[in-house]
Amino acid sequence: MAPTAKEKTAHGASSGQAKSKERYFEAVGRRKTAVARVRITPASKNTFKINDRDLATYFPTEELRKVVEEALAKVKIGNFSVSAHMKGGGIHSQAEALRHGIARALVKYDGTSRPKLKTIGFLKRDPRAKERRKFGLKKARKAPQWSKR
Repeated sequence: MAPTAKEKTAHGASSGQAKSKERYFEAVGRRKTAVARVRITPASKNTFKINDRDLATYFPTEELRKVVEEALAKVKIGNFSVSAHMKGGGIHSQAEALRHGIARALVKYDGTSRPKLKTIGFLKRDPRAKERRKFGLKKARKAPQWSKR
């Protein structure tokens, strides 16, 4: 059965909305328990909004800001407006999760940047995390004091 004119316009409208949504590229970055939902949009200069705050107020030290900006600096495919929603983890883990998310979003934007980001190691999710505590022990590996007699 052929679609009617009404169905065509409805389908056209939905595809038009999809095109407007394709202006940004979204990815998720993780590190330990920190999760960063990242959206990048092509822009005239690099700007960052993290939980509705700018980069300098969210990450107070220059070291953390460098960790975040590293992915954009290494690839050099243009300038982007980066907006992210962060939760969990500590401040350093959040910075590394944000870098991971930016790298993944850059690959969605331009697939040719993938080999460079992969060799640097920004696309790999760092698997190191806190080891769980085992029963019979004080911590993950620390045993209670042992007495011979």
